[in-house]
Amino acid sequence: MKKYIFAILIIGALGYFLYLGVKTNTPTGADMSVAYADQGRTHIQVGTAHSAYNSNPPSSGWHYANPADPGFYAEAVADEYFIHNLEHGDVWIAYRPGIADDAVAKLRAFAGARTVIAPREANETDIALVAWRHVDAFNIENGLLDETRIRDFITRYQNKGPEKVPASTMRVRR
Repeated sequence: MKKYIFAILIIGALGYFLYLGVKTNTPTGADMSVAYADQGRTHIQVGTAHSAYNSNPPSSGWHYANPADPGFYAEAVADEYFIHNLEHGDVWIAYRPGIADDAVAKLRAFAGARTVIAPREANETDIALVAWRHVDAFNIENGLLDETRIRDFITRYQNKGPEKVPASTMRVRR
């Protein structure tokens, strides 16, 4: 009898932890992103001119042959590197230079094997979350960064690019 009770407790505990894992990997808020038409996956040489992108920041299209290392960048990086990251399923968090230091520190915490974070002068808003063909752009309101919105976007779109590359093969830049 004790064996059955123990087995039931183990199965119950496993079920509970499985439920928590599914629950934490499910976005909690609405999808605030805009979907854009795919502009292709053409590789270009560094510095090569190309047609205008259909989103700001760009979410597909012409890009350099090498992606940026995932992680946090304190300096701007050419969009064409990050578009290659998007193709691999990474999420790009572009922030407007000059936002509060505490907001930048909170953004930095999202750096990982499938995210790239960098300042970007051409942003029209404080924050732009970018995945392949999707952009969610918003301003920081009342000095508060919407971390749930960022987490939901990452959960929703990470590893959804047209080219699958195992995260274990990427070097993370911190």
